[in-house]
Amino acid sequence: MGSLRQRSGRSGRARDPSDPGARTRILDAAEELFAGGGYEATPTAEIARLADVPKGLVFHYFPKKIDVLVALIDERTLVEESPEVEAVPGDAVGALSRLARRLPLSASPAMRRILFREADTHGSVRDRLGRLNGEIIRRARFALELALPTARGDAARLEVAAVTFAAVLLYQENLCQLTGHHIDPDAVAELIAHALG
Repeated sequence: MGSLRQRSGRSGRARDPSDPGARTRILDAAEELFAGGGYEATPTAEIARLADVPKGLVFHYFPKKIDVLVALIDERTLVEESPEVEAVPGDAVGALSRLARRLPLSASPAMRRILFREADTHGSVRDRLGRLNGEIIRRARFALELALPTARGDAARLEVAAVTFAAVLLYQENLCQLTGHHIDPDAVAELIAHALG
């Protein structure tokens, strides 16, 4: 399957403003371009060209370019509903490993790149990343409390463990893309559990 760039323009798609797929194509194009070169380096005209729509149609759906980024973040990086935490007393490693496999972020690799790239300069992106980080910390702390009931009195250590685990889960993919180095969340779960034990 080729990129949107390779596919656009060859389908004979109508450039009709009432085209129901136009908004989705605009977001698809923006996702590809923002992930590749960044928001600031992407002109609206390039989004329109790649989406195979007139530039005016981009502004019909998104009055300002920032509205495209906000829509991408709001619609394509979802913090999934909190599933029940699976934890067995005494099995902190298992609880954290299961949590790692069910990372509550629903986003493509391109959207993850956009989240990390644009968080420094755009408040809506930073807010979404902050909410995601907070949710992972909350789930990790809860899993550890269930798995290590005797550690509940040491809230500060549980918080540090949860924050550390969230940082690894959230940033490992970004680190892997930058350096090629993959961090095994199961190994991190074991390290954290042993430090708390």
